Amino acid sequence: MDQDWVNDPASNPRHRGQPPHVFPKNDRHFARDMDATARARLAHRLARKPPGPEMLGAILLARGAISATDLAQAQIAQRRNDSDLADVLLARGLLPELDLLAALADCHGLGLSDLGQRPLATGLGACLPARLSLALEAVPTEQMGDLVILATSRPANIAAIRAALPHGLRAIVTLAPRDRITAAQIAIYGEGLARLAERQAPQSCSCRNWRSATALRWLLLIAACFALSARFAPVFVTAFLCGLALLIFSGNIALKIAAFAAARRGAIAMALRPESTAPLLRQPVVSLLVPLYREQDIAATLVTHLSRLDYPPERLDVLLITEADDATTHRALNAAHLPPAWRVLTVPPGSPRTKPRALNFALSFARGEIVGVYDAEDRPEPDQITKIARRFAESPPEVACLQGRLDYFNARHNLMSRLFALEYAGWFRVMLPGVQHLGLVVPLGGTTQFLRRDVLVEVGGWDAHNVTEDAELGLRLVRRGYRTEILDSTTYEEANAAVLPWIRQRARWQKGYLMTWAMAMRAPRSLWRDLGPMRFFALQVQLLGAVAGFLAAPLVWSLMVKPFGHAHPLDALVSPTGYGVLATAFVASSVLSIAVAVQATQARHLRHLRPWILVAEVYFLLATLSAWKAVVDMLWQPFQWDKTAHGNFGGTSANADLSPRPSGPLPSGARRKRWTGDP
Repeated sequence: MDQDWVNDPASNPRHRGQPPHVFPKNDRHFARDMDATARARLAHRLARKPPGPEMLGAILLARGAISATDLAQAQIAQRRNDSDLADVLLARGLLPELDLLAALADCHGLGLSDLGQRPLATGLGACLPARLSLALEAVPTEQMGDLVILATSRPANIAAIRAALPHGLRAIVTLAPRDRITAAQIAIYGEGLARLAERQAPQSCSCRNWRSATALRWLLLIAACFALSARFAPVFVTAFLCGLALLIFSGNIALKIAAFAAARRGAIAMALRPESTAPLLRQPVVSLLVPLYREQDIAATLVTHLSRLDYPPERLDVLLITEADDATTHRALNAAHLPPAWRVLTVPPGSPRTKPRALNFALSFARGEIVGVYDAEDRPEPDQITKIARRFAESPPEVACLQGRLDYFNARHNLMSRLFALEYAGWFRVMLPGVQHLGLVVPLGGTTQFLRRDVLVEVGGWDAHNVTEDAELGLRLVRRGYRTEILDSTTYEEANAAVLPWIRQRARWQKGYLMTWAMAMRAPRSLWRDLGPMRFFALQVQLLGAVAGFLAAPLVWSLMVKPFGHAHPLDALVSPTGYGVLATAFVASSVLSIAVAVQATQARHLRHLRPWILVAEVYFLLATLSAWKAVVDMLWQPFQWDKTAHGNFGGTSANADLSPRPSGPLPSGARRKRWTGDP
């Protein structure tokens, strides 16, 4: 709004006596003249009825700001979910926001604020606490003695806004665009909300108390003990380490067998259960949190694919989260023509600068009763939010989280992307459903996770210091008595299709698993009490075993020399029959991995991956390199976030089909981007 704002009480008799800066002079939205009959009819209705959606519609029709057909459709949508008519009109792009504000001002007898045209005074946060400001979507803009001027975009909240002020303060409420309300809230309350976001997770669960120096001293002490023992009893040390490696191997295989069997049983049960087709009586508001960092190539694609969601736009609250110093993403979003109801949040500087910190900050602004997370490159199926809302409506309250499946739209890009897609298929279509049916902890994925907002707030949001905040949150939900279900809906992502970026990404995941395990095991009795014996022991395999298996893999590989007739340090302890048993176990493990992969690639768009199943064992050799990098990072830079670059492997086309197709050649190098935190 570029208009000059002056005192003009004559523009509306109801405004007389209000402060000088809140009314427009010669504003084009007030210059639309109505004929005398329309004016008389509108004045009669204003006199007889309190402000409401019918009155707003009448004003818009009388001004010619909207057609009767568009208004009728908006009113139907408004009545279906008991929405605010202004939300419907704005979210569906039926008229500009300035036209809508002008009509709301006339409907409620309010002035329009010049919010954003001049700096806000300091100390305004004392007039209205941050919690109430965010809940009521109102912000103080000026204080003159006991008179406080506030701006809002929701006139329906006026009574609550006045009641929320401290005793002795009087309020004048004005209207302002929603993006300026949000920007003013960040300016006034942002620093405090950012500090809260950094320490929102409970201290007992958070890894912000992780001490790398202490962990390093213990590791050096253990290594020294092994080195000393190896000097005097090398066979014993070798046997102990190989036995430990085989124990980890056995635990991982046992979990895979149990999850595979449970996933098969669950798939059969779901096939026999009729799918619910009953329409939702009420569609809840769903907030979508999308953290962005240096996404110059992905912003337009993101807008395109989230706009394809078939959920009513007035029931979607989309929050694009950026960092204060990220001029690249800001420019991309400014050029992306965002839908009118979407909001861009800029997180104030702070430490650690991580994705979960940004999510915690945005959670304070989220309006929805369901909160979902997407990544910048995500392409969800159009009916995904509808499925989420229906499943939550049908589920008991203890189902606090729904996790969608993830696939890759660029799976055909090269060999690396094919093997990554094969791994993801096994994880999201076999292992996670199996873990869910076994009643174990479900480590959430970093995207396409949807949570009941009240539960998310209850458990403390995300741990800002954990680089796998998703897996840690899944554990915390179970410890509080909640459950996670895997949803039959898919989001397509961009596979990391180069070796070095893959290792960095996998090392971050493995580092987060190790830290989540270490923090949980600080109080093993409490963990045992919260999880029970079965989930407690399974968690050791899920978190520690998932990384330790790759760390210890070279010890298992060393046994491969036996078929070629070479000696091994275990020869003094293991008989030829024992080696035969080990060989049988290794072959059975490979057969199990093949069976999981075949089961995971039953979907038509994944069958092209089956010829590459036998190559997957070689692909996992890279995970050993990333696991050792994870240990080093855990000791050296525990909170550093090696962020995955998007758009490097065939993921920038906004109109690309969701099904995997061949894409261009691998670029010569991938950019390395980081969200960095301080130890």
